[in-house]
Amino acid sequence: MEHYKVLAINPGSTSTKIALFEDDACIYTKNVSHDASELARYQTIPDQLPYRRDMILKLLEEAGVSLEDIDVFVGRGGGLLAMEGGTYGVSELMLDHAENCANGVIHPAALGSQLANEFAVKYHAKAMVVNPPDVDELQDLARMTGIRGVNRMVHLHALNLKETAIRHSKHVLKKEYESCNYVVCHIGGGISISAHRQGRMVDGYDIVGGEGPMAPTRCGSVAVSDLLDYMEKNHLDAADVKKLCTRTGGFVNHVGISDAVELTNRAENGDEYAKMLWNTMIYQIEKGIGAMAAVLHGKVDGILLGGGMVHSEDLVAQITESCSFIAKVAAYPGEFEMEAMAAGAIRVLKGEEALKEYTGKPVWSGFDW
Repeated sequence: MEHYKVLAINPGSTSTKIALFEDDACIYTKNVSHDASELARYQTIPDQLPYRRDMILKLLEEAGVSLEDIDVFVGRGGGLLAMEGGTYGVSELMLDHAENCANGVIHPAALGSQLANEFAVKYHAKAMVVNPPDVDELQDLARMTGIRGVNRMVHLHALNLKETAIRHSKHVLKKEYESCNYVVCHIGGGISISAHRQGRMVDGYDIVGGEGPMAPTRCGSVAVSDLLDYMEKNHLDAADVKKLCTRTGGFVNHVGISDAVELTNRAENGDEYAKMLWNTMIYQIEKGIGAMAAVLHGKVDGILLGGGMVHSEDLVAQITESCSFIAKVAAYPGEFEMEAMAAGAIRVLKGEEALKEYTGKPVWSGFDW
């Protein structure tokens, strides 16, 4: 039986994660935090590429890890236009779109495919991305809004959502992901809630756009009229509101912190404001789960919870109590992002999944009318 080695590379806003896999076994992993002053030296995200590349090489050299026998380098696929889920080969078009952040989201995840490509060229290996952040498999009914010409797109934790569903299908239900229906949640710094029907993520909330539950740094859904009143009262512009959607909303806006552990500690010590904030977030998650269950017409094989906040027994207990009438709730604390990147590449190498080509054309570009 042939064995495969994969190096997964996940550049984040303030960190770079790398993990070396031999088949599904992780044999080396490192998560390096970057000092803000160091990153501030670079004017653009692409300017960070040599710094992050050289840092990765130094870490691997210090650990005695050789890259000569790597089969695939897999990078986080930021900066790309909307596409179906799956594993994609890195191409010149993909690299161009990643470098220029074609999707308009300026985030270091766009360096993932570029770093994977640099290593692949140097070590004569393949370069891939797996379930990039802009995976869009929405059904048409999920796209239209009440404003002509304004249609819904989604930004979700697609990599972890899909991998959680794939693993639950294989190891718990002993079925293929493509034969199951799930409501899958990623509950961390951002909160994604999604409906998966037979291998496709047919609905979910646009968490970058402000949909869904509030989160530690995100405001979540707010009535438009209330938001307009808030903007006028506080003299805010559109840029300020976009920050509320992703960086300055949620816990940060209410109590000035983004740490869920600190918030729950305050609640346990008698802080009623913190308690209400925590329970309201969970309540909104429960409402979202119910909505996605309705999308699946109640035919739900499981409610799957992933992400850092799922380490909270209270959060899992509350969601289980309110939502288990829909389907069994399963908790997967933390995330499978690095494992997901490696697993996607290995499925392609083993012939279990076809390698897809990035076309650079959004998977959906509007209704015919």
